[in-house]
Amino acid sequence: MTTATYEVLAASSDHAVAVTIAFIGGLIVACALIWAVRVGMRVMDKDTHHPDPAEQPHLPETGPVREMREMREPDEMPVVTRDGERLLPHELHHASTRTGKDQKPRRWLPGSSGSFGGGGLGHT
Repeated sequence: MTTATYEVLAASSDHAVAVTIAFIGGLIVACALIWAVRVGMRVMDKDTHHPDPAEQPHLPETGPVREMREMREPDEMPVVTRDGERLLPHELHHASTRTGKDQKPRRWLPGSSGSFGGGGLGHT
């Protein structure tokens, strides 16, 4: 379309009425949304109980809980022979790992690369 077509459409009375009706409809929808948000905020203020400072959670007496780092090792299933007793469910552990005997963290071997594409020489 050319600019002349837009000018003709803007000057026509049918177009002006349609734009006015659309503007008024949009204004009504915007006002309804604002009203709904205000009513919702009032309902939330009346409904929810805001805790007092005394009701807020406090730190334990011993201070903040810290993260504990430890080396874990697998907790293997015991091998049962054919003539041995079977393992019952109450004899199983909750976790599949246990605290390792060696708590020293593993380090890279000297002369080995750090990762794939790390640029090291690798195992020579």
